Amino acid sequence: MIKLNLVLFGPPGAGKGTQSNFLIERYGLVHLSTGDLLRAEIKAESELGLQAKTLMDRGELVGDDIVIGMIRNKMEAHLDAKGFIFDGFPRTHAQAEALDVMLDAKNEPIVAMLALEVPEEELVTRLLGRGATSGRTDDQDEAVVRNRIREYEKKTAPLKDFYSAQGKFKAINGVGSIADITERLVKAIG
Repeated sequence: MIKLNLVLFGPPGAGKGTQSNFLIERYGLVHLSTGDLLRAEIKAESELGLQAKTLMDRGELVGDDIVIGMIRNKMEAHLDAKGFIFDGFPRTHAQAEALDVMLDAKNEPIVAMLALEVPEEELVTRLLGRGATSGRTDDQDEAVVRNRIREYEKKTAPLKDFYSAQGKFKAINGVGSIADITERLVKAIG
């Protein structure tokens, strides 16, 4: 059985959380969020979690080898999954290559990288609106919001090229109703 392994990308406010929930439900996928994985491994006090906590306590970034290890553990805990949706990972070219090596060894490659594309002004409006209702402080300051969007663009642009070279990059118009965007994603998956 070929697994439906998807990378879901988009800037802050693009609707990744909302759309990943629909894709998980529709296709029976397991959600792999690196933030969730880090928190779970630290809470479980696993070997990888303890290594990550030590780094984070020193204010250092958790290395790719630890993050890939956590992803491997999660995938091995769900061997019967129909596929996985990667959220927030990979973030760098090196991470994308490491993920490919791991998945290719299992003959379960990434099928598509779905990138929700939303104009900056729309993102700012969405995030400031979310900040007004959610209490998230990172969504309440327009300068901070715009900086997060710029950081996303700067750091993830190389990944678009990486997946484009493999014929897996699919740009999805992230503006419209939730149902319309979901329909575009489903069509892109095929």
